[in-house]
Amino acid sequence: MSITITSAANERMRHFLAATPAAAGVRFGVKRTGCSGFAYVVDLAESMDEGDRVVEVDGLPLIVDDKSLALVDGTVIDFQRQGLNASFVFHNPNATGACGCGESFTVS
Repeated sequence: MSITITSAANERMRHFLAATPAAAGVRFGVKRTGCSGFAYVVDLAESMDEGDRVVEVDGLPLIVDDKSLALVDGTVIDFQRQGLNASFVFHNPNATGACGCGESFTVS
């Protein structure tokens, strides 16, 4: 399992964790949605669920569920600001397509 987090994404995730010290880590995975099939999930994990795995990336605990593991393996997570907008950006080698709005992706 390999996930890379850029320094900007690491800083942003640590900011969220610092504001919620009881959190188990940052949840990263996918959910079925959108016109292409999958969308990324990045959220604080209040606790560990059955089937969760902890992936330490530069000392940051990422919690990934078993169903998402194969779909996010190799992903680079970045955090970018463009004008007033700021968001996580994902570079996933497993994604074979994306919808026009960029909200969801396909894996063949």
